[in-house]
Amino acid sequence: MHRTKRCGAKTRSGKPCRSPAMANGRCRMHGGPSPGAPKGNRNAYKHGRFTADAIANRRQFATMLSMMKASAANIP
Repeated sequence: MHRTKRCGAKTRSGKPCRSPAMANGRCRMHGGPSPGAPKGNRNAYKHGRFTADAIANRRQFATMLSMMKASAANIP
């Protein structure tokens, strides 16, 4: 660990940073790459109400319900 490449960015005291560098040559505090959001946006998935399957199920249920109401209205 002590032989790894160091960041070397100038700190507020004017001395070079001694933290270990990442692949881009800087440490995580002086310009390390941000990992960004996870693929597939799993952070937004909480309950599944707005997934494509859930929306399709609700639409199918609504059409069945409207057909049942229409057929009940036709009964004398």
